[in-house]
Amino acid sequence: MKEINIGLVLIKNRHKRGITQDELANHLGVSKGAVSKWETGSSLPDILLLPQLASYFDISIDELIGYQPQMEQEDIKELYIRLSKDFSVLSFDEVLAECLKDLHSFPTRRSSDLECLKIAKKFYACYPLLFELGTLLINHTSQASSPEQVEQIMEKALEWFHRVRTEADETNLQKESLLMEAFCLLQLQRPSEVIDILEPVNMQPGSPEPLLASAYRAIGNDQEAKKILQVGIYKEIMTLFNLFPSYLNLCLNDAEQFAETCQRFYKIADVFQMKMLHPGILLGIYITIAQDWMKLNNAEQALDILSQYTELAVSNIYPLHLHGDDFFDLLDEWLDSELVLRSFPPRDETLIRHSMTQALNENPVFLPLAKDSRFQMMVNRLKASEEEK
Repeated sequence: MKEINIGLVLIKNRHKRGITQDELANHLGVSKGAVSKWETGSSLPDILLLPQLASYFDISIDELIGYQPQMEQEDIKELYIRLSKDFSVLSFDEVLAECLKDLHSFPTRRSSDLECLKIAKKFYACYPLLFELGTLLINHTSQASSPEQVEQIMEKALEWFHRVRTEADETNLQKESLLMEAFCLLQLQRPSEVIDILEPVNMQPGSPEPLLASAYRAIGNDQEAKKILQVGIYKEIMTLFNLFPSYLNLCLNDAEQFAETCQRFYKIADVFQMKMLHPGILLGIYITIAQDWMKLNNAEQALDILSQYTELAVSNIYPLHLHGDDFFDLLDEWLDSELVLRSFPPRDETLIRHSMTQALNENPVFLPLAKDSRFQMMVNRLKASEEEK
Protein backbone atom coordinates (compact mmCIF):
# COMPACT_ATOMS: atom_id res chain seq x y z
CA MET A 1 0.00 0.00 0.00
CA LYS A 2 1.31 3.43 -0.90
CA GLU A 3 0.59 6.43 1.31
CA ILE A 4 0.79 10.12 0.46
CA ASN A 5 4.42 11.26 0.86
CA ILE A 6 5.13 14.45 -1.02
CA GLY A 7 8.50 14.93 0.65
CA LEU A 8 10.09 11.81 -0.89
CA VAL A 9 8.67 12.71 -4.30
CA LEU A 10 10.17 16.21 -4.14
CA ILE A 11 13.58 14.85 -3.12
CA LYS A 12 13.54 12.22 -5.86
CA ASN A 13 12.57 14.69 -8.59
CA ARG A 14 15.02 17.37 -7.42
CA HIS A 15 17.92 14.95 -7.46
CA LYS A 16 16.81 13.51 -10.79
CA ARG A 17 17.03 16.98 -12.36
CA GLY A 18 19.97 18.27 -10.32
CA ILE A 19 17.92 21.03 -8.71
CA THR A 20 18.77 22.50 -5.30
CA GLN A 21 16.29 23.47 -2.61
CA ASP A 22 17.24 27.11 -3.23
CA GLU A 23 16.42 26.84 -6.94
CA LEU A 24 13.08 25.24 -6.26
CA ALA A 25 12.28 27.82 -3.57
CA ASN A 26 13.13 30.71 -5.90
CA HIS A 27 10.94 29.30 -8.65
CA LEU A 28 7.98 29.04 -6.31
CA GLY A 29 8.58 32.26 -4.45
CA VAL A 30 8.98 30.59 -1.06
CA SER A 31 11.88 30.20 1.38
CA LYS A 32 14.43 27.41 1.28
CA GLY A 33 13.25 26.52 4.80
CA ALA A 34 9.74 25.91 3.51
CA VAL A 35 11.03 23.46 0.88
CA SER A 36 13.13 21.73 3.53
CA LYS A 37 10.08 21.29 5.78
CA TRP A 38 8.09 19.81 2.89
CA GLU A 39 10.82 17.29 2.21
CA THR A 40 11.19 16.25 5.84
CA GLY A 41 7.43 15.94 6.23
CA SER A 42 7.14 18.53 8.98
CA SER A 43 4.79 20.60 6.82
CA LEU A 44 3.02 20.49 3.47
CA PRO A 45 2.96 22.98 0.60
CA ASP A 46 -0.09 25.18 0.14
CA ILE A 47 -2.67 23.47 -2.04
CA LEU A 48 -2.45 26.37 -4.54
CA LEU A 49 1.22 25.52 -5.12
CA LEU A 50 0.54 21.91 -6.12
CA PRO A 51 -0.22 22.61 -9.82
CA GLN A 52 2.91 24.79 -10.05
CA LEU A 53 5.07 22.11 -8.42
CA ALA A 54 3.66 19.37 -10.63
CA SER A 55 4.20 21.46 -13.74
CA TYR A 56 7.77 22.28 -12.71
CA PHE A 57 8.68 18.59 -12.47
CA ASP A 58 6.44 17.60 -15.43
CA ILE A 59 4.42 15.11 -13.37
CA SER A 60 0.76 14.82 -12.39
CA ILE A 61 -0.53 16.05 -9.05
CA ASP A 62 -1.22 12.44 -8.04
CA GLU A 63 2.40 11.61 -8.79
CA LEU A 64 3.53 14.69 -6.92
CA ILE A 65 1.79 13.76 -3.69
CA GLY A 66 2.81 10.15 -4.11
CA TYR A 67 -0.78 9.00 -4.04
CA GLN A 68 -1.58 5.74 -5.75
CA PRO A 69 -5.12 4.60 -4.95
CA GLN A 70 -4.27 0.96 -5.52
CA MET A 71 -3.15 -2.06 -3.56
CA GLU A 72 -0.78 -4.67 -4.83
CA GLN A 73 -2.30 -8.12 -5.33
CA GLU A 74 -0.30 -9.60 -2.45
CA ASP A 75 -1.45 -6.78 -0.14
CA ILE A 76 -5.08 -7.49 -1.03
CA LYS A 77 -4.60 -11.19 -0.34
CA GLU A 78 -2.99 -10.54 3.04
CA LEU A 79 -5.71 -8.04 3.97
CA TYR A 80 -8.49 -10.47 3.06
CA ILE A 81 -6.94 -13.23 5.15
CA ARG A 82 -6.50 -10.89 8.11
CA LEU A 83 -10.06 -9.61 7.96
CA SER A 84 -11.37 -13.13 7.51
CA LYS A 85 -9.49 -14.17 10.63
CA ASP A 86 -11.02 -11.30 12.60
CA PHE A 87 -14.48 -12.56 11.71
CA SER A 88 -13.62 -15.80 13.49
CA VAL A 89 -12.27 -14.28 16.71
CA LEU A 90 -14.52 -11.24 17.22
CA SER A 91 -18.27 -11.16 17.63
CA PHE A 92 -20.12 -10.70 14.36
CA ASP A 93 -21.88 -7.55 15.57
CA GLU A 94 -18.57 -5.99 16.54
CA VAL A 95 -16.95 -6.82 13.23
CA LEU A 96 -19.93 -5.65 11.20
CA ALA A 97 -20.00 -2.39 13.12
CA GLU A 98 -16.33 -1.85 12.36
CA CYS A 99 -16.88 -2.70 8.70
CA LEU A 100 -19.87 -0.49 8.07
CA LYS A 101 -19.77 2.40 10.54
CA ASP A 102 -19.26 5.94 9.33
CA LEU A 103 -15.69 6.81 8.43
CA HIS A 104 -15.44 9.68 10.89
CA SER A 105 -16.32 7.57 13.93
CA PHE A 106 -13.68 4.88 13.62
CA PRO A 107 -12.01 4.14 16.96
CA THR A 108 -8.26 4.19 17.32
CA ARG A 109 -8.04 1.83 20.26
CA ARG A 110 -6.84 -1.16 18.24
CA SER A 111 -4.91 -1.05 14.98
CA SER A 112 -6.20 -4.50 13.98
CA ASP A 113 -9.85 -3.42 14.03
CA LEU A 114 -11.71 -4.25 10.86
CA GLU A 115 -12.25 -1.13 8.77
CA CYS A 116 -13.71 -2.44 5.52
CA LEU A 117 -15.60 0.73 4.70
CA LYS A 118 -12.65 2.94 5.58
CA ILE A 119 -10.36 0.87 3.38
CA ALA A 120 -12.91 0.83 0.57
CA LYS A 121 -13.25 4.62 0.67
CA LYS A 122 -9.50 5.10 0.72
CA PHE A 123 -8.98 2.74 -2.23
CA TYR A 124 -12.30 3.28 -3.98
CA ALA A 125 -10.58 3.14 -7.37
CA CYS A 126 -8.80 -0.14 -6.56
CA TYR A 127 -11.38 -2.40 -8.15
CA PRO A 128 -9.79 -5.77 -7.28
CA LEU A 129 -9.86 -4.68 -3.63
CA LEU A 130 -13.51 -3.59 -3.79
CA PHE A 131 -14.39 -6.95 -5.30
CA GLU A 132 -12.61 -8.80 -2.50
CA LEU A 133 -14.21 -6.67 0.23
CA GLY A 134 -17.64 -7.36 -1.23
CA THR A 135 -16.85 -11.06 -1.34
CA LEU A 136 -15.65 -10.92 2.26
CA LEU A 137 -18.95 -9.47 3.47
CA ILE A 138 -21.05 -11.96 1.51
CA ASN A 139 -19.04 -14.92 2.75
CA HIS A 140 -19.88 -14.01 6.35
CA THR A 141 -23.61 -13.29 6.09
CA SER A 142 -24.30 -16.64 7.78
CA GLN A 143 -23.09 -15.06 11.02
CA ALA A 144 -25.63 -12.23 10.84
CA SER A 145 -28.07 -12.11 13.74
CA SER A 146 -31.05 -10.80 11.78
CA PRO A 147 -32.45 -10.47 8.25
CA GLU A 148 -31.87 -6.72 8.56
CA GLN A 149 -28.15 -7.28 9.01
CA VAL A 150 -28.04 -9.57 5.99
CA GLU A 151 -29.81 -6.94 3.92
CA GLN A 152 -27.36 -4.27 5.10
CA ILE A 153 -24.42 -6.43 4.07
CA MET A 154 -25.93 -7.28 0.69
CA GLU A 155 -26.68 -3.65 -0.09
CA LYS A 156 -23.11 -2.58 0.65
CA ALA A 157 -21.62 -5.47 -1.34
CA LEU A 158 -24.00 -4.71 -4.21
CA GLU A 159 -22.77 -1.11 -4.29
CA TRP A 160 -19.16 -2.25 -4.57
CA PHE A 161 -19.79 -4.96 -7.19
CA HIS A 162 -21.79 -2.54 -9.33
CA ARG A 163 -18.97 -0.01 -9.19
CA VAL A 164 -16.40 -2.62 -10.21
CA ARG A 165 -18.59 -3.89 -13.05
CA THR A 166 -19.20 -0.42 -14.49
CA GLU A 167 -15.81 1.19 -13.84
CA ALA A 168 -13.08 -1.46 -13.99
CA ASP A 169 -11.11 -1.98 -17.19
CA GLU A 170 -10.18 -5.63 -16.58
CA THR A 171 -12.63 -7.89 -18.45
CA ASN A 172 -12.53 -10.91 -16.14
CA LEU A 173 -13.06 -8.70 -13.10
CA GLN A 174 -16.07 -7.12 -14.81
CA LYS A 175 -17.56 -10.55 -15.52
CA GLU A 176 -17.03 -11.79 -11.98
CA SER A 177 -18.52 -8.59 -10.57
CA LEU A 178 -21.56 -8.94 -12.82
CA LEU A 179 -22.25 -12.39 -11.38
CA MET A 180 -21.75 -11.22 -7.81
CA GLU A 181 -24.00 -8.22 -8.43
CA ALA A 182 -26.68 -10.60 -9.71
CA PHE A 183 -26.22 -12.80 -6.63
CA CYS A 184 -26.74 -9.82 -4.31
CA LEU A 185 -29.85 -8.75 -6.20
CA LEU A 186 -31.32 -12.23 -5.88
CA GLN A 187 -30.65 -12.25 -2.14
CA LEU A 188 -32.37 -8.87 -1.92
CA GLN A 189 -35.45 -10.28 -3.67
CA ARG A 190 -34.95 -8.22 -6.84
CA PRO A 191 -35.11 -10.88 -9.59
CA SER A 192 -36.28 -8.51 -12.33
CA GLU A 193 -33.05 -6.54 -12.00
CA VAL A 194 -31.07 -9.77 -12.29
CA ILE A 195 -32.78 -10.49 -15.59
CA ASP A 196 -32.12 -6.93 -16.75
CA ILE A 197 -28.36 -7.16 -16.21
CA LEU A 198 -27.80 -10.79 -17.23
CA GLU A 199 -30.11 -11.31 -20.18
CA PRO A 200 -28.30 -8.86 -22.50
CA VAL A 201 -24.98 -10.62 -21.86
CA ASN A 202 -23.93 -12.49 -24.98
CA MET A 203 -23.25 -16.13 -24.21
CA GLN A 204 -20.10 -16.98 -26.09
CA PRO A 205 -20.46 -20.15 -28.20
CA GLY A 206 -16.95 -21.28 -27.35
CA SER A 207 -13.83 -20.53 -25.35
CA PRO A 208 -10.57 -19.05 -26.65
CA GLU A 209 -8.38 -21.75 -25.08
CA PRO A 210 -8.28 -24.16 -28.08
CA LEU A 211 -7.25 -21.42 -30.50
CA LEU A 212 -4.73 -19.94 -28.08
CA ALA A 213 -3.24 -23.36 -27.38
CA SER A 214 -2.97 -24.05 -31.13
CA ALA A 215 -1.11 -20.77 -31.56
CA TYR A 216 1.40 -21.70 -28.87
CA ARG A 217 1.89 -25.13 -30.44
CA ALA A 218 2.54 -23.45 -33.77
CA ILE A 219 5.47 -21.55 -32.26
CA GLY A 220 6.79 -24.65 -30.55
CA ASN A 221 5.65 -23.93 -26.98
CA ASP A 222 3.76 -27.14 -26.17
CA GLN A 223 4.12 -26.62 -22.41
CA GLU A 224 2.23 -23.31 -22.50
CA ALA A 225 -0.37 -24.84 -24.82
CA LYS A 226 -0.93 -27.67 -22.33
CA LYS A 227 -1.23 -25.22 -19.44
CA ILE A 228 -3.82 -23.14 -21.31
CA LEU A 229 -5.91 -26.23 -22.09
CA GLN A 230 -5.71 -27.42 -18.48
CA VAL A 231 -6.99 -24.05 -17.32
CA GLY A 232 -9.82 -24.22 -19.87
CA ILE A 233 -10.85 -27.72 -18.79
CA TYR A 234 -10.72 -26.72 -15.13
CA LYS A 235 -12.89 -23.64 -15.68
CA GLU A 236 -15.47 -25.69 -17.60
CA ILE A 237 -15.59 -28.26 -14.79
CA MET A 238 -16.16 -25.51 -12.21
CA THR A 239 -18.92 -24.06 -14.37
CA LEU A 240 -20.56 -27.48 -14.66
CA PHE A 241 -20.49 -28.05 -10.90
CA ASN A 242 -21.90 -24.60 -10.23
CA LEU A 243 -24.84 -25.43 -12.52
CA PHE A 244 -25.75 -28.71 -10.82
CA PRO A 245 -27.44 -27.36 -7.62
CA SER A 246 -29.89 -25.16 -9.51
CA TYR A 247 -30.65 -27.89 -12.05
CA LEU A 248 -31.21 -30.48 -9.33
CA ASN A 249 -33.75 -28.21 -7.68
CA LEU A 250 -35.68 -27.99 -10.96
CA CYS A 251 -35.84 -31.79 -11.11
CA LEU A 252 -37.70 -32.17 -7.82
CA ASN A 253 -41.01 -32.70 -9.58
CA ASP A 254 -39.64 -35.92 -11.06
CA ALA A 255 -37.88 -38.19 -8.54
CA GLU A 256 -36.55 -40.48 -11.26
CA GLN A 257 -34.98 -37.62 -13.19
CA PHE A 258 -33.58 -36.21 -9.96
CA ALA A 259 -31.95 -39.54 -9.10
CA GLU A 260 -30.48 -39.85 -12.61
CA THR A 261 -29.04 -36.33 -12.41
CA CYS A 262 -27.47 -37.18 -9.04
CA GLN A 263 -25.86 -40.29 -10.53
CA ARG A 264 -24.35 -38.31 -13.39
CA PHE A 265 -23.03 -35.78 -10.93
CA TYR A 266 -21.40 -38.51 -8.80
CA LYS A 267 -19.72 -40.04 -11.85
CA ILE A 268 -18.27 -36.72 -13.02
CA ALA A 269 -17.09 -35.98 -9.49
CA ASP A 270 -15.35 -39.36 -9.33
CA VAL A 271 -13.74 -39.04 -12.77
CA PHE A 272 -12.13 -35.71 -11.87
CA GLN A 273 -11.41 -36.75 -8.26
CA MET A 274 -13.22 -33.72 -6.88
CA LYS A 275 -12.85 -34.90 -3.29
CA MET A 276 -9.19 -33.98 -3.54
CA LEU A 277 -9.26 -31.40 -6.33
CA HIS A 278 -12.01 -29.17 -4.93
CA PRO A 279 -13.65 -30.57 -1.78
CA GLY A 280 -15.25 -27.23 -0.97
CA ILE A 281 -17.54 -27.18 -3.98
CA LEU A 282 -18.37 -30.86 -3.49
CA LEU A 283 -19.42 -30.35 0.13
CA GLY A 284 -21.86 -27.63 -0.88
CA ILE A 285 -23.48 -29.81 -3.52
CA TYR A 286 -23.72 -32.75 -1.10
CA ILE A 287 -25.76 -30.58 1.27
CA THR A 288 -27.99 -29.42 -1.60
CA ILE A 289 -28.65 -33.01 -2.70
CA ALA A 290 -29.42 -34.10 0.87
CA GLN A 291 -31.87 -31.21 1.31
CA ASP A 292 -33.55 -32.11 -1.96
CA TRP A 293 -33.92 -35.76 -0.93
CA MET A 294 -35.64 -34.57 2.25
CA LYS A 295 -38.04 -32.53 0.13
CA LEU A 296 -38.75 -35.74 -1.77
CA ASN A 297 -39.48 -37.46 1.58
CA ASN A 298 -36.58 -39.86 1.15
CA ALA A 299 -34.70 -39.69 4.44
CA GLU A 300 -32.55 -42.75 3.67
CA GLN A 301 -31.09 -41.18 0.55
CA ALA A 302 -30.54 -37.96 2.47
CA LEU A 303 -28.68 -39.81 5.22
CA ASP A 304 -26.54 -41.62 2.65
CA ILE A 305 -25.35 -38.41 1.03
CA LEU A 306 -24.90 -36.72 4.43
CA SER A 307 -22.67 -39.63 5.38
CA GLN A 308 -20.48 -38.86 2.35
CA TYR A 309 -20.55 -35.19 3.32
CA THR A 310 -19.38 -35.98 6.85
CA GLU A 311 -16.61 -38.32 5.72
CA LEU A 312 -15.25 -35.62 3.45
CA ALA A 313 -15.69 -32.77 5.96
CA VAL A 314 -13.68 -34.56 8.68
CA SER A 315 -11.00 -35.86 6.32
CA ASN A 316 -7.57 -34.38 5.68
CA ILE A 317 -8.71 -31.55 3.39
CA TYR A 318 -7.52 -28.62 5.52
CA PRO A 319 -6.47 -25.96 5.03
CA LEU A 320 -8.91 -25.59 2.16
CA HIS A 321 -7.36 -23.99 -0.88
CA LEU A 322 -7.55 -24.41 -4.62
CA HIS A 323 -4.81 -26.46 -6.22
CA GLY A 324 -4.01 -28.78 -9.09
CA ASP A 325 -3.38 -32.53 -9.02
CA ASP A 326 -1.66 -35.22 -11.10
CA PHE A 327 -3.94 -34.44 -14.06
CA PHE A 328 -3.97 -30.66 -13.61
CA ASP A 329 -0.22 -30.51 -13.02
CA LEU A 330 0.22 -27.04 -14.57
CA LEU A 331 -2.67 -25.36 -12.78
CA ASP A 332 -1.12 -24.03 -9.57
CA GLU A 333 0.67 -21.07 -11.13
CA TRP A 334 -2.54 -19.91 -12.79
CA LEU A 335 -4.54 -20.33 -9.57
CA ASP A 336 -2.02 -18.26 -7.62
CA SER A 337 -2.18 -15.47 -10.19
CA GLU A 338 -5.98 -15.32 -10.38
CA LEU A 339 -7.05 -12.74 -7.80
CA VAL A 340 -10.77 -13.13 -8.48
CA LEU A 341 -10.60 -16.90 -8.29
CA ARG A 342 -8.23 -16.83 -5.34
CA SER A 343 -6.50 -20.00 -4.20
CA PHE A 344 -6.98 -19.23 -0.49
CA PRO A 345 -10.28 -19.98 1.30
CA PRO A 346 -13.06 -17.35 1.49
CA ARG A 347 -13.32 -17.68 5.28
CA ASP A 348 -11.09 -18.54 8.19
CA GLU A 349 -10.72 -22.29 8.81
CA THR A 350 -12.38 -22.05 12.23
CA LEU A 351 -15.52 -20.61 10.65
CA ILE A 352 -15.40 -23.09 7.79
CA ARG A 353 -15.34 -26.09 10.14
CA HIS A 354 -18.09 -24.60 12.29
CA SER A 355 -20.28 -23.89 9.26
CA MET A 356 -19.95 -27.54 8.20
CA THR A 357 -21.47 -28.59 11.51
CA GLN A 358 -24.14 -25.91 11.27
CA ALA A 359 -25.14 -27.18 7.83
CA LEU A 360 -26.46 -30.27 9.59
CA ASN A 361 -27.50 -29.52 13.15
CA GLU A 362 -28.88 -26.01 12.52
CA ASN A 363 -30.51 -26.74 9.18
CA PRO A 364 -34.33 -26.80 9.56
CA VAL A 365 -34.63 -29.16 6.58
CA PHE A 366 -32.87 -31.87 8.61
CA LEU A 367 -34.95 -31.48 11.78
CA PRO A 368 -36.87 -34.74 11.06
CA LEU A 369 -33.48 -36.53 11.27
CA ALA A 370 -32.51 -35.08 14.65
CA LYS A 371 -33.25 -38.28 16.60
CA ASP A 372 -31.77 -40.62 14.03
CA SER A 373 -28.66 -42.34 15.41
CA ARG A 374 -26.76 -42.04 12.12
CA PHE A 375 -27.49 -38.34 11.94
CA GLN A 376 -26.45 -37.78 15.57
CA MET A 377 -23.19 -39.62 14.95
CA MET A 378 -22.45 -37.38 11.96
CA VAL A 379 -23.07 -34.22 13.97
CA ASN A 380 -20.82 -35.48 16.77
CA ARG A 381 -18.02 -36.26 14.32
CA LEU A 382 -18.29 -32.78 12.81
CA LYS A 383 -18.20 -31.17 16.26
CA ALA A 384 -15.13 -33.23 17.15
CA SER A 385 -13.49 -32.06 13.93
CA GLU A 386 -14.11 -28.45 14.98
CA GLU A 387 -12.23 -29.05 18.21
CA GLU A 388 -9.23 -30.42 16.32
CA LYS A 389 -8.57 -26.95 14.86
